[in-house]
Amino acid sequence: MKAMVLAAGLGTRLKPLTFFAPKPMVPVLDRPVMAHIVRLLEAQGFTELVANLHWHADAIRSYFGDRLEWSYEPELLGTAGGVRKVRDFFGDDPVVVISGDALTDLDLRALVQRHRETGGIATLTVKRVPDPSQYGVVVCDRDGRITGFQEKPDPAEALTDLASCGIYCFSPEIFDYFPEREFVDWAQDVFPVLLDNDVPFYVHEIDAYWNDIGSLAELRQGTWDALAGRAQVERRGREIAPGVIACDGQLALDGVEVVSGPVWIGSGCEIGEGVRLIGPVVLGDGTSVGAGAALRSTIALPGSRIAPSSILIDAIVAGDDFVDKLPPLSALAGSATQAA
Repeated sequence: MKAMVLAAGLGTRLKPLTFFAPKPMVPVLDRPVMAHIVRLLEAQGFTELVANLHWHADAIRSYFGDRLEWSYEPELLGTAGGVRKVRDFFGDDPVVVISGDALTDLDLRALVQRHRETGGIATLTVKRVPDPSQYGVVVCDRDGRITGFQEKPDPAEALTDLASCGIYCFSPEIFDYFPEREFVDWAQDVFPVLLDNDVPFYVHEIDAYWNDIGSLAELRQGTWDALAGRAQVERRGREIAPGVIACDGQLALDGVEVVSGPVWIGSGCEIGEGVRLIGPVVLGDGTSVGAGAALRSTIALPGSRIAPSSILIDAIVAGDDFVDKLPPLSALAGSATQAA
């Protein structure tokens, strides 16, 4: 099976992290969020993958190498225009598309099956959310046929609580409904045309975990969910003390006070005397925490340097080279375990 990962976006809501790196390379626990996606796809039989690139393209391409095919966009083509550019990659196969910043454990095979069963031209993955005002939501009838959309509606005016996850399956005929220009957006340009022409397309509702790692708040929540096992994703490490997962099995915590877990510690970390960790805390590979520092609800991306006696609460810490400090794919292969 074939699938496309959308990885060309600018990641404006993740600034300042995306000044230095593309959004798909921002890590959740021990690997870029896009690596979680690629692993999920491959585990479910999607052996042919393609991704579009634009912002910091070389960082993504050099990390994943020939594991995917690449489609570079000198100018952004939009969420749908980028897919049309690689239409020959899919040929007559279903066009499966997933966002490069989606942290999820859904079964994409079920999405493809739903698409085949309905016989529609498009199938959109949706999930019920408590606050529709934060999402683009999808209106459908009792059979799941889509009848309309609302973009971040006021809760009093929301007609549905089904958020679009940005994970789709299309029939190749979908490209017949594109406008004659290069930049094309699914929500603004293609889906309204399907509605206007009474073309059937449907929802695929999921109960699986899904989080759009599109903002700092969502990055924090997705990391905590992965750490706690609410998102069933792979990670390295084993428990070396109650509530403490470490990638270095011989890591010594002498002189370090873990007030509460969970705490995840990557490879090559240095933790000074008298440090206090109040979970949840994530220390990426190569992080250095100076003596006497106190961290609470803090994420330190790989290679971070935390000064002695610092007090960090609800913080995300990163240097401008955190992508260079990420563990390579070869270090992740065969060593990952599922969060529990």
